[in-house]
Amino acid sequence: MTQTLEKVIAKAAAMPEELQKQIAEQWLQDLQGEMRWDKTLAKSQKLLEKMARAAKEARKQGKTHKKGFDEL
Repeated sequence: MTQTLEKVIAKAAAMPEELQKQIAEQWLQDLQGEMRWDKTLAKSQKLLEKMARAAKEARKQGKTHKKGFDEL
């Protein structure tokens, strides 16, 4: 465990029990969200690589146009 995580846990442990429960539940939700995000990215990696190659090829062939956010 990192020192930073140890510090966070020590600070949380000093809180009232109800607040500790709330903090723990939030951490669990955050961790589950991170794991879902990692899984989603891993599944889509090949598709993202294919799309990146297609975008590079389109640019090379002059099929793309530079635009600002307000022009999309």
